[in-house]
This record gives sequence, C-alpha cells and structure tokens, in this order.
Amino acid sequence: MPSPTDDPTFDNLLEYVEKSLHFQTSSYNEAYLDRRISARMRRRRVEDYEEYHSLLREDEDEQQALLDALSVNVTSFFRNPEVWEALREVLRDLSSKGSRHDPIKVWSAACSDGREAYSLAMLAHDDDRIDERRVEIVGTDIKREILRAARNGEYRASETNDVAEQLEPIGRWERFVERDDDIFRVKDAITDMVRFDRRDLIREDPPGTFDLVVCRNLFIYINAESKRAVFETLGSALKPDGYLTIGMTETIPPTCRQQFDPVEKRLRIYRASDAAAQR
Repeated sequence: MPSPTDDPTFDNLLEYVEKSLHFQTSSYNEAYLDRRISARMRRRRVEDYEEYHSLLREDEDEQQALLDALSVNVTSFFRNPEVWEALREVLRDLSSKGSRHDPIKVWSAACSDGREAYSLAMLAHDDDRIDERRVEIVGTDIKREILRAARNGEYRASETNDVAEQLEPIGRWERFVERDDDIFRVKDAITDMVRFDRRDLIREDPPGTFDLVVCRNLFIYINAESKRAVFETLGSALKPDGYLTIGMTETIPPTCRQQFDPVEKRLRIYRASDAAAQR
C-alpha cells in the first residue's frame, strides 16, 4: 500500500471526498484518514488511491461505506470510570449552587450514539446530592445517522460491545436501562433528560452556554488547526466557572490554555479561567 506522503493521487482523493461527499477531510489528521481509507481499499481489493478514487465515483454504496468508516463513533457508557467519579463531584458542586429553579446545563459535544449523554443523566439520577430535576443535557454530533441512533437510545451487545460491562460503574444499572437478551434500551426517565441536535464544532457556534461541557476523545483524530477551533468553541460555551472535560490522552493547545484552569489535571477536568470570563 503506498504512503500518502506527497502523493498527489491521495490528495486528489481527499479533495473528492471533501467536495463531492461533503466530509471535511481537511479537519482530520492525514494518518487517520489514510488508515480508514486503506482499510476500505483492502476490503474492496483495490491497490492504489487512484483506482479507489475511480471506484468511489461509480459506486454509491462504497461512498456511504467510506463515510461510515471515516466518521469517529467510538464510544461507550462510563468510559474511564474514574473520570465519571470525578464528574459526579462536578455535578454535586453545580447542584449545590443556585436555586432549585436554576437549570444545570450540560453539553455532550461530539456525542456519537448518545452513550456519553445518557451516562451523564444516569449519574445525576444515581446521586442523592445531585438534583436531577435541574439537569438539562444536550448532545450534539455532526452526523445525522448517529444522532438518530442516539435518540433511539437502543444498543446491541456483541463480542466487541459488552454493554452490560460498560454499565457496571453505575451499579444497579437496571434502574436506568432495560435488557431484552442482547438489546439494551435506555428508560424514559433518562432519555427525557437529553435532547440531541446536529452541530459542526469547527464551523458553528455552540448551542448555548453551559455549566459543564464534555468533549472526550475527538481531538486525537483532528488536526492542530481544527483542534484550536474546537477549543475556542468549547471555551466560548462555558459559563463563568463552568467545567470542561476532555479525553484522558488529549491536551489543550498552548494557544488556548489561558482559557482553562485545571481542576483534575490527570483526569483532564478543567474550569473556565478568570481571564476567559473577563474577555
């Protein structure tokens, strides 16, 4: 398989995907794009980028298969449980402030199939020190199909997707999720706390201002310029003293660090800085 470095046929392929298939390849790391495209090429027994480019132009099914492969949808309930225990403390802190009529607004950005947003709702229900009646959660993603799956709130277990194991950190998860053999359905008390909307984190403004913004495991896929743009968007969405959580292997770009003060640095939980609030 050829390397994409300085390969004009690879560049031409990316240009076609961006302009004709409307997937913003310019926002993603080239290595990530090459891994996903090369996997499709192997499946279709195509040897080079130019041949695959020709196949894409002629095969609508392959166009959709590639778009599905390029979309970042890796997620689970309560991923990295120690982060969720720290977020429990964040929600407790937010619940201790304001009156019972003041909503606690939470944004699950790049929410994929909704498991992160529903995990937040379950966490609020699970803790007596969190007033779940005040918690309002919005989940956003750029992909309409994955948002339909999120709204459905139904997840199938498989060899690579052990839903019951993912739910173990919340304890008696049957309070929140019904199981029918290998199908897990989130109960109405949880889904009613969450709404889902389409949002482009790079090109669009945030859907409001929030007390807590959760955006985990997106930045490992996108390039430096897009990463800065997303952090600017997330920072602008935070209320004064609002919290931000990112993935445990991710870092804030140097140009954006003045916007955030660490709360649990190892767990990648931050708070809007005083300097950001004064801008």
